[in-house]
Amino acid sequence: MRTECRPAAIAMFLIVAMLNLSGCASTSMLRPFTTDACSLFPDGDAEDASRWSECCVAHDQLYWRGGTATQRRHADVALRDCVLAHTGRQHLADLMFRGVRIGGSPLLPTPFRWGYGWRYGRGYAPLTPDEQRMADEKHAEYSLKRSEAACTPPSE
Repeated sequence: MRTECRPAAIAMFLIVAMLNLSGCASTSMLRPFTTDACSLFPDGDAEDASRWSECCVAHDQLYWRGGTATQRRHADVALRDCVLAHTGRQHLADLMFRGVRIGGSPLLPTPFRWGYGWRYGRGYAPLTPDEQRMADEKHAEYSLKRSEAACTPPSE
């Protein structure tokens, strides 16, 4: 009886291993939201060192959460539009847009890829209702910590 089960057990092991390697296995682990503002790019210019950093943080929030290829494109367009609104510089907004289109692919194992809050390998996939709820909760935790930090007077 044991030898009859062996091929099925080996097949199941191989399927689980392939799913883990491909990133299609459970991705329910979502890391807390982090941001470095404009990854590998200045957060502002000589006049204002953080002129467009809030655009990058909003973009990071969408990239951290991940989702479909269409959602990524919308996030990248929103970054371009935000930078243009903050600077009036079309060339700068377009440069940043091209940068995130090239460098933000979920296929790259970078800490700023599309869906970086999830385990590498998730790729483009809509969030399940449970994943959406988890992302909303973790984002709310980040927002609460950020607002508490803003209200805390600096220590002497």
